[in-house]
Amino acid sequence: MVRFSVVVPVHRIQGYLRECLESTLSQGFTDLELIVVDDCSPDASAAIAAEYVRRDPRVQLVRLDARAGAGGARNVGAARACGEFLLFLDGDDVLLPGALEAIDRELGAGALDVLVFDHERMDWWESVRGSGDRLDGDPLAVTCVAWNRVFRRTFWAGQGLAFTPGVEPYEDVVPVQLGVLLAGERVGGLERVCVRWRRRRVAATAGRHHFALIERYEELLAPLWAGVPQGGTGGHSAPVLGALKVPARLFPVVVAHLLAVLHDPQRIRPADRAEFFRRAARLCGEGGGVFSGSYAAFRARGLLEGRVRAARATLARRKKKLRAQVMKVSYRTDRYRSLDPELAVYGAYWNRGLSCNPLAIHEKARELAPHVRGVWVVSSRNRHKVPPGVAYVIEGSRRYWEVMARATYLVNNSSFPGGFVKRPGQVYLQTHHGTPLKKMGLDQRRYPAGTHGISFQKVLDHTDQWDFSLSSNPHSTEVWERVYPSTYEALELGYPRNDRYFRASSEDVTRIRKELGVEGGRTVLLYAPTHRDYQKGFQPRLDLPRFVRALGPDVTVLVRAHYFYGARAGLEEHPQLLDVTAHPCVEELCLAADALVTDYSSLMFDYACLDRPIITYAPDWQAYRLARGTYFDLLSGNPGDTPGAVATSEEELSFLFQAQAWDTARTSELRAAFRARFCPYDDGNAAERVVRRLFLARDQARS
Repeated sequence: MVRFSVVVPVHRIQGYLRECLESTLSQGFTDLELIVVDDCSPDASAAIAAEYVRRDPRVQLVRLDARAGAGGARNVGAARACGEFLLFLDGDDVLLPGALEAIDRELGAGALDVLVFDHERMDWWESVRGSGDRLDGDPLAVTCVAWNRVFRRTFWAGQGLAFTPGVEPYEDVVPVQLGVLLAGERVGGLERVCVRWRRRRVAATAGRHHFALIERYEELLAPLWAGVPQGGTGGHSAPVLGALKVPARLFPVVVAHLLAVLHDPQRIRPADRAEFFRRAARLCGEGGGVFSGSYAAFRARGLLEGRVRAARATLARRKKKLRAQVMKVSYRTDRYRSLDPELAVYGAYWNRGLSCNPLAIHEKARELAPHVRGVWVVSSRNRHKVPPGVAYVIEGSRRYWEVMARATYLVNNSSFPGGFVKRPGQVYLQTHHGTPLKKMGLDQRRYPAGTHGISFQKVLDHTDQWDFSLSSNPHSTEVWERVYPSTYEALELGYPRNDRYFRASSEDVTRIRKELGVEGGRTVLLYAPTHRDYQKGFQPRLDLPRFVRALGPDVTVLVRAHYFYGARAGLEEHPQLLDVTAHPCVEELCLAADALVTDYSSLMFDYACLDRPIITYAPDWQAYRLARGTYFDLLSGNPGDTPGAVATSEEELSFLFQAQAWDTARTSELRAAFRARFCPYDDGNAAERVVRRLFLARDQARS
């Protein structure tokens, strides 16, 4: 018996079916069968499925003689299934990498009959957002669909669960909710995104066919009220239903679902809303709460509540606008006050917290120039990241505008928020936050796919505020001066954030590894891919569980997703994988790693300071170059361009480690040339040089 039977009904889905099937068959967990049910699809869906049947013995194709609808097709697939668990996917869904392995681990040895997991939603622009579901709460309240849960097959068959046949929406309401009720305490929740649901561009058609939702809940609730079978599509037995009581927690779920459909203009037409309301009220009875009284009264309450919400929103907007006006007046007034010669304002990564070059400069300034008071700018949602004893202001606050008006020194690796006006006498150091491999600044104009509406005039206006531009190598100096043209002075002093690499001891490395939970004697790899302008969300082009299995049991992989994607990489649990995306200090992660695996991240230039192996994993190099543009060919193998071993597929990457080709005499030569080109100023003293140039040069000149 296989572990999972994955059932996929198909009808007019040819444009998406290959991705769905590939996502299932490419799972690292392979103990599965894939049952594709052709629901009389008039397009090439069945032919596509037949290709996979010939290619993979785990795939079978079932053809229906008459259209059965998604529910009926799922029933046919479930009847053919042989697996221990049933998982239902739609033909345009995607099973995310590692999903089956995570589900299998959560199911364990057999304590659960139903497991509900999380999903994400993607629109036709490929924008991805979360489901909003809480998997640590009531499983009845999770989105009521078939494809975000698995059922034990013997439980499914034994309870007579089945989807509503026919071409209609909401065919999964009864088995999905009844399955949770019948399973009782044998229902689990997995807080991991396992499926990507695709929102199609063709919107739902409004009409009376959406009354089917009420019919499905009638089918579900009527037997539960009475405790006796009422027919229905599932063939539920009297003993099972007689033992059930309608749980009070079910009604808020039903009411919320009905209200969502009632208020959706793409489902219920205005002319049908009164009848939909009356039928919903009859269904829910006294437990329905909001479905009480007449539809006219309900609508009047809704209009009143809407007006109250609108009035509150208007008041909030007016307060915000008035506050902004007050801030502007105060800021203009503060700009007439004298500058504070001992005040410096720091910012990093668009107010995400204390990090990078500004942090290293701030720490060194406290040592060498203690008379300069440092204040950090952070967003309100990142204020918890500020350590005790460090002064900070919240972006946009009254205090923020005051320090921006009066500080003599401004230090940032990105930009300060809100459009401040730089005053005569203020000194602005732009530290940047990487070495440019990809096109930057004005060079991006030739690559519009990566600009996302950038105003290049605003870029130049911001550049005109700089007094100094920090550089860690001649390549950066040349690029910055061309793509950010202005009158600032280039400071070729090295990157202060890299000082740690030259000052860390072996004891520091041991301590960091211990804090990360890495046992001694293990080989540690840091996998840190960069952001791609043409990709939404963190989507590693690498099956990480399969990769670590290929490396062997003595390797630990630290996974660091780009900060654009949030604080988590969304990894499945695995003893050899550690999600370090939320770790506050990337320099510590580099110190902990024996080697770096990356693609186009500027982290490679910093990591070269450690003189440890760098492996370039670039499966989409051509796409990246075309979409964003690059300044040199990272994969050329030329000294100075390529930092070490190169792989363009997962198989090549695994082979590099299996064949010990990731650290050879040749890769060492490449790394030395790369380091000589991009790290000539980094020696452990960059922060001191910057502090002396920025904060102490004037004092020395006066003395």
